[in-house]
Parts: sequence; structure tokens; C-alpha cells
Amino acid sequence: MPFLFSILVIALMVGALVDIIKRDDAQVRFLPKRAWIIIVILLPLIGSLLWFVIGREYSEAGLRIPRMRPAARPATRQPDQRPAAAPVDTRSTEQQIADLDREIEEWRLRQEIEKRRREGGDSPAGSESAAG
Repeated sequence: MPFLFSILVIALMVGALVDIIKRDDAQVRFLPKRAWIIIVILLPLIGSLLWFVIGREYSEAGLRIPRMRPAARPATRQPDQRPAAAPVDTRSTEQQIADLDREIEEWRLRQEIEKRRREGGDSPAGSESAAG
């Protein structure tokens, strides 16, 4: 088991050293490249981890480390105001279709009544009682 741990630490150190050497100076943070190389060689495990966590500049397309954001405070509201909730339709599809059919029929009857009023053929009271 210690042998496996040693292999992993050496692989991490070699990877960190290769990454440090291949990086442009503008992509190295907090210390110069030479200082990072010395840290990684003297402290293989801790130095390599520090390099990958804080020393390396990640591009926008590369690895993104999520940052904790402070929780936003809710907007203060008046005690008598309730939050607006979206309307919820609990009717089944068949009920909605039946309601739409009734609404269409109602509009058709209203148009017929208006048409008869404009023509002057029936009295308004007679049309409404015949339509109902």
C-alpha cells in the first residue's frame, strides 16, 4: 500500500512539474514559475496540490471550480401582500374541451343575436329567450 501511495505522489509531482514548465508566465498565479518548481520538488504532495488549486490559471473553457455565493436576501414586502402564484388549471383535457365547446357555442349565439338585432327581424327579448 505505501508503494502505491508513493507512485501516486510521484505521478502527481511529475504532472505538476510538466504543467508548470509548459505554462506561459501569464498563466501562473501568485509566484514565479521557478518558485513553483522548487515548491513542487521540495514538497511533492502539498506543492503539487497547491499548484493545481491556487497556482494555475484556468481558462474559461477549462476546469471551472464552483464558488460559493452569499445567499441573496429576499426582497422585503408588505405584510398584507401575498406573492403572486401562477394559476393552476386542474381540469382534465376532456373538461377543457367541453368548456371550449360551450364557449364557442355561446359566442355563436351572441353573433346570431347581434345579426338579428341589426336586421331588425326579432325583438331583443324574443331572441334571447329563443337562444336560451
